[in-house]
Amino acid sequence: MRSPTKRQLSAPELDALLRAATGVGCRLEAELTDGWFNTAYRVRFDDGRPAVVKLAPPAGAPVLRYERGIMATEAMVYRRLASLADGAVPAPALLHSGDDFLAVSVLEGTPWDKAAERLPPASAAVLRRELGAITARLHTLTAEDGRFGCPAPEADLSAADWRTAFTAMVEALLEDAGRWGSDLGVPAADIRTLVAEGGHPLDEVTEPRLVHFDLWPGNVFVDPPGNGARITGLIDHERAFWGDPAAELVSLEFGGDIGPDSDLVAGYLAAGGHLDFTPALRHRLALYGLYLGLILVVECGPRGYDADRAGWGRGFLGERVAALRALG
Repeated sequence: MRSPTKRQLSAPELDALLRAATGVGCRLEAELTDGWFNTAYRVRFDDGRPAVVKLAPPAGAPVLRYERGIMATEAMVYRRLASLADGAVPAPALLHSGDDFLAVSVLEGTPWDKAAERLPPASAAVLRRELGAITARLHTLTAEDGRFGCPAPEADLSAADWRTAFTAMVEALLEDAGRWGSDLGVPAADIRTLVAEGGHPLDEVTEPRLVHFDLWPGNVFVDPPGNGARITGLIDHERAFWGDPAAELVSLEFGGDIGPDSDLVAGYLAAGGHLDFTPALRHRLALYGLYLGLILVVECGPRGYDADRAGWGRGFLGERVAALRALG
């Protein structure tokens, strides 16, 4: 199936868009179909450079509130990553960007989820440590305006403190759920209560750090095992927000263990990151899992996902709700 958020352009249309915006045309080589929100094309510019071009959803396409303006968020993240020491956080280079598109360089390697079966356990452990270190360096970036929440002004989901911003982010998803008639598997009122009554640990977060929040293995490129295990870059930064670095663990868990004794946490701490698995941190992690669970369920509406996908998201959300209830 194809999500309604995916904007389709023919080769001549894509060439015309880039030529008008950047002065350089392109030849379309292939559509990259792994993504679920933006359309992505592999192209070759007239000057010979290979690139990936991402297109924002077409005008008028239904999106969730936090998704408003996230193409600009991704471009901003690429610019901020480029300001770090060379190679601190490997990522594609931002070549061009506009209101409804961006073009980035092509990464070496393969998405981790596609290379996983070829990775021996020792190489996977090395990569998890490296990913932890890269994530710690990513988290050194702070919000220039000192505000927490979603960077895009179109979303209007930022605040001076993390608890207020996070509560607004959850509320926006609950409002989207009502708009789309999403079956959450739990009353929205119960979720609001869990966030309101369990939000005190959020007050411990006093500095807004950059959080990718989508670091599942498909967004982490690795060098083929035959060339030695290494991470070549992180992609798809559009879901990023300014908040609690610990929230990163929620999506990192899709790739493996995130516990105190894990390879990932060892790499994170060795690179200067801070994680203290206190009861307050564990409560915050449960809240962030709840937030991701809401995204996974509610996005099924505007994207037209089938019942199996919605059911999987509901199961994920239900587990996180149960975890929060168990914490009290």
